[in-house]
Amino acid sequence: MDLVAVLYNIRSLHNVGSIFRTADGAGVRKIYLCGITPVPVDSFGRQRPQLTKVSLGAEKSVEWEKVSSATRLIKKLKKDGYKIFAVEQSKKSVLFYKTSWSRAPSSKLCLVVGNEVKGLSAPILKLADEILEIPMRGRKESLNVSVAFGIVVYQLSTCIKKN
Repeated sequence: MDLVAVLYNIRSLHNVGSIFRTADGAGVRKIYLCGITPVPVDSFGRQRPQLTKVSLGAEKSVEWEKVSSATRLIKKLKKDGYKIFAVEQSKKSVLFYKTSWSRAPSSKLCLVVGNEVKGLSAPILKLADEILEIPMRGRKESLNVSVAFGIVVYQLSTCIKKN
């Protein structure tokens, strides 16, 4: 099983911490922190209290890496055999629980989530094998990025071939 995540331009330390904790629970092997997404430690190597308060130490159990270009990273992951899933509302999106990969499991999956306000850029969406959307039945148009990550990462974790 190889499940990785790409966090693109996420601003909130709390959201990143929550994603680390959820990633640990779902069996994510590695998190790539791209663009302005904060890392668990500051430039002096000190833990960021707002992140670690929420992650409860998951930043130590889930491997992570700071990457400057999300598009270059995603191209490399695709070349390495990963199926790329972006979470975004789009004309090309499908409901997350109707992903084609749930019927044809893979052993390498990557989940990409984006900025709390702007979401994912068009170049990133073009690289995705599938764009997934969570249906919204209330008045709000979207969920918090860490909540959306949790819903979709657990769905994808059931699609991975067990080796």
